[in-house]
Amino acid sequence: MIESIHKVNTAEAIALSKQYCRQMGIHPDRVPTFIRRYSQAELASKLVKYKEYIEVIHFFINKFLSSISGSPITIAITDDQGYMLEFAGDPSIIKTVRELGIEEGIQFNKDAGTNAIDLCLTYQRPFQLIGEDHYHAILHGLACYTAEFHSDEGAVLGTISLMTDTHFAHPHLLALLCTMADSVERELLLRRQNTQLQILNQFLLDTNFYGVIITDGKGSILEMNERCRSMLQLDNQAVSEETSVFNISLISCYFKRVISQHEECIGVELCVNLSNGEHHYMLDVLPVYNNANAMIRVVGSLRDITKMKKTEDILRNTEKLVFAGQIAVGIAHEIRNPLTTVKGMLQLSGKDTRLRHYDLIMSELERMNLIVGEFLILGKPQAVHFRQERCMPILEEVVNLFEIQAALNCISLNFRSEEDHMICCDRNQIKQVFMNILKNAVEAVPFGGAVHILLDTEDAYQRIRFTDNGIGMTDEVLQRIGEPFLTTKAEGNGLGMMIVKRIIEAHKGHLVITSEVDKGTTVDIYLPLDLT
Repeated sequence: MIESIHKVNTAEAIALSKQYCRQMGIHPDRVPTFIRRYSQAELASKLVKYKEYIEVIHFFINKFLSSISGSPITIAITDDQGYMLEFAGDPSIIKTVRELGIEEGIQFNKDAGTNAIDLCLTYQRPFQLIGEDHYHAILHGLACYTAEFHSDEGAVLGTISLMTDTHFAHPHLLALLCTMADSVERELLLRRQNTQLQILNQFLLDTNFYGVIITDGKGSILEMNERCRSMLQLDNQAVSEETSVFNISLISCYFKRVISQHEECIGVELCVNLSNGEHHYMLDVLPVYNNANAMIRVVGSLRDITKMKKTEDILRNTEKLVFAGQIAVGIAHEIRNPLTTVKGMLQLSGKDTRLRHYDLIMSELERMNLIVGEFLILGKPQAVHFRQERCMPILEEVVNLFEIQAALNCISLNFRSEEDHMICCDRNQIKQVFMNILKNAVEAVPFGGAVHILLDTEDAYQRIRFTDNGIGMTDEVLQRIGEPFLTTKAEGNGLGMMIVKRIIEAHKGHLVITSEVDKGTTVDIYLPLDLT
């Protein structure tokens, strides 16, 4: 059907339209009758919908009319159904067509007689009707030209019509009108593209999730959002004074690679030490080319992946814990049983056998037993028995165990209790915590050092503070304390502090560690008071 419509030439289309008018009994000597029209509300709604189209058409209409000033020409705009939306141009012709009943809101269809607007919409191509081409005799003095304009997808959006006196008719007018319609379509497409680019640009630059920096093909900074300034610790003054991206040391080499070598930089990890700690960023730098394959922009984006890196560390630690847990039971069965037998046989033999290095052997067996015990705590759930206890008696037991070792190394253990309250805990587990902390403190201090233990309260917590004047720890080690198999001791296994943290967390407490290299370490254990 559409194909057959397009095959109809202009003369045939006009003849078919006039034949329809005669069949419908439309009288050619009367004024055209417009059966359908928009209500005021419908017209207002259409004008809102077509606002952008009308603005663009007006721009080209004004340019066209200014170039032919003095000529009696009027231009009309309709929607895709042929309803008149607006007039512009020569006032005398506008007055004439209004007297004929042609006004905003009326519909030009085939029932209004043979007209260029109906033919253009029906056959979807430009039409011109000059003089007697019109069906109504009253319109024989007019020359009418109509061209359609389309959406980006090719659908007809409406028409632009040019009306003038037959004395000013000219074949070029239809060509000019078609050029105007093409210009309108291109301008509308350009506006939509610019709007999309503006939205995309606004989205990129206004986002709080990405740092965005845009340069030209030579590295001069054109745009940089606030997030990027914050991530790179740049202020407005710094960027205005240093307009080249090559002056930003952290990212300059990646922009140089893109600009000079035309290589994309994807997924580059950056590490920055800021005032609030270490931050990790993911950098992407991409070139943007025009149709001539010339680089016109370089776009860089920064993502903060600090939390993701921390999550990866947690997952790695979890994998270590799973692995350690899997081997714990095997170690207990394979080592502890023969270990107990050897220890028992040695004790049964006693020192009377004059076994050389008896004390050293027993000490090493105890150490091996302790390591196996730590693996058991790690890999096998322990029976927990919470009871009301005081910290003072538990601490005294632990201090007594270390007094001999401390005395041999001329280390003084200073224990002071200011406030001792009831806590709900598993005595054995809390004792294990105190032993691990005190053991680390004693081993950290030099010959003749000191360890201070303070028992007091802070807020709703019982605080147990261990302070030593030992070798201390670096910030890097301090941040990773508690990771499995992380140790600074030549003979350590890195499980003690991890077990300490696990036990304290199970007791709904928390641990605070401060340390300074060559000055010592302070460990504060906070356990909630039993206020029942």
